[in-house]
Amino acid sequence: MNQTLPISVVIVNYNAGILLVHCVQAVASQVREVWVIDNDSRDQSVQELQRQCTEQVRVLHNAQNMGFAVACNQGARVASQPFVFFLNPDSIPAPGTLERLLQVLQQHARVGMVGGLLLGPEGDEQGGGRRALPTPWRALVRATGLYHLAPWFPRLFFDFHLHRLPRPEQPIPVEAISGACMLVRRAAMDEVGLWDEHYFLHCEDLDWCARFGQHQWQILFVPDAPVVHYQGTCSRSRPVFVQWHKHRGMIRFYRKFFRQHYPGPLMGLVILGVWGRFFVLVLREWVRALGLVSTRSFHHRDS
Repeated sequence: MNQTLPISVVIVNYNAGILLVHCVQAVASQVREVWVIDNDSRDQSVQELQRQCTEQVRVLHNAQNMGFAVACNQGARVASQPFVFFLNPDSIPAPGTLERLLQVLQQHARVGMVGGLLLGPEGDEQGGGRRALPTPWRALVRATGLYHLAPWFPRLFFDFHLHRLPRPEQPIPVEAISGACMLVRRAAMDEVGLWDEHYFLHCEDLDWCARFGQHQWQILFVPDAPVVHYQGTCSRSRPVFVQWHKHRGMIRFYRKFFRQHYPGPLMGLVILGVWGRFFVLVLREWVRALGLVSTRSFHHRDS
């Protein structure tokens, strides 16, 4: 295996714990540099990283949480290699994955980015690794469960998550991949521009994929490049905060790319639906938290 791939790895960290160390260890020996952009973590993840991993690893500390897109751009600006690998700290590429992604990217001159096969800890394929862009209609189909009708009405009730489809044997073009695992060609990045920093968390990867498509840069999903993704590690402690920014990002995405294609009243209904979904999720989280508090109080009294 080539131990010095012409790749800069950019990892945005926020309280990833020991997973940050495992993530860096999985890639550091294969590439020329690793940049960890730390968004003011309050755990010991960076300290542990600096204790265990020193070679080829550089850390940029932010005095506050700047958001994912801003931190990705900070990493992109200091990265020196012709290919930049954006990797979540809770993602562990399998041996050979990075080399395979680079091989596919270099084989096709108009491929701007490639993504691997995202797997959960139990080996199940996750939904974000290969997907179509979530138009407002596709989002409605998914939110209401109408995608179950896709076997009979595939064009009408199309699910933008593609992981339920048979897994291809070779790399295939897709409209979007996940920002958790994204190898990007520097030349394409220079043409398209950096991440949109108006997103704080979530939907910024969809935005970037849409813009790559607008500039005629192809995106490929590589099924034989597995990455184990411990999804939600960095956001589990602040679920409402995460949902707020996720839904806020959805609205920005819809307005930015679909405002011209949907009548004003229909776009208003889309936005209303997004915020309605947010409040339902927050209510569910509040009920769940209240239940946990009540259970803990009961056990405390019982003891």
